[in-house]
Amino acid sequence: MTAISATRVVFPDYQYQAQANVQLVEADGQGGLYVVTDITPFHPVSHIWPDHPADRGMLKWGGDSQPVVGCHVGAVELVTGQLFVGAAIPVKRFEPGWGFVVVHQLATDMALAAGVAVELVVDEIYQQALSRGHSGGHLSSLALNKVLHQGFWRKEASRKDELGHYDFHSYAQTESRVTEDCSTDTYRLGKTLRKRGMNTAEMLAALPDITEQVNQQLTAWCHEGFPVTLRKEGSALTDSRYWQCDLLEGNVVEIPCGGTHVRSLAEYASLTVSFDIRNEQELIMITRSVKA
Repeated sequence: MTAISATRVVFPDYQYQAQANVQLVEADGQGGLYVVTDITPFHPVSHIWPDHPADRGMLKWGGDSQPVVGCHVGAVELVTGQLFVGAAIPVKRFEPGWGFVVVHQLATDMALAAGVAVELVVDEIYQQALSRGHSGGHLSSLALNKVLHQGFWRKEASRKDELGHYDFHSYAQTESRVTEDCSTDTYRLGKTLRKRGMNTAEMLAALPDITEQVNQQLTAWCHEGFPVTLRKEGSALTDSRYWQCDLLEGNVVEIPCGGTHVRSLAEYASLTVSFDIRNEQELIMITRSVKA
């Protein structure tokens, strides 16, 4: 059995194609294949917090090419070589004796084997649209925290964001979803949030004004075109990565995040939010971006 190593990912370096060697090939149970390589530019969908969709693209070899129809996180038991994909993964990252890998899913069963050299090519346009959506969600959460910080908390909150504002986003978020040029965040406005000091009734009553202020802040930040950096602690899929942006409002913002992102806020022609209320218990914030 060929030794399998953890996949080295290059999408944090804005690399959209890579020459790679196949480490493992396995039937996916649907008539297609799972293909694991030693290196990849593909971003997989997380099996823990699947907010950011998998990349699309092509796998090429020997004059042939096949679309990558799915891209998943996998874990390989290194002694046996057994592959577990997505929700079937039985261990946490850094478990001794296990290697976490990116699993490229092909729709067709092809004659691929370990040791074969392939080329992996990501759909750059699609990935960049997701990146604008994901970075936009980080920015809108910071802008919302800033607007709510004054006037909507009846007592000091113990948790603050990187800019020193009470962290409504972290307290209340229950779900996030990234799509092309869009990020959707769901917030729970329940009893726990009110106990922490948030005046939710007053916030909902002032939502039109809050929307306007958040959009004004997003416009100002994008106009400045601040650079975005992806700081990584290593090149393995499981190594921690952080979204960084200096908005010139005190500390450099650093948010743990494994997704793909823009290089600069100058990539936005516009970034705006809208809100939807469900049963006075859930607030939905939709962040939409337009490419510059």
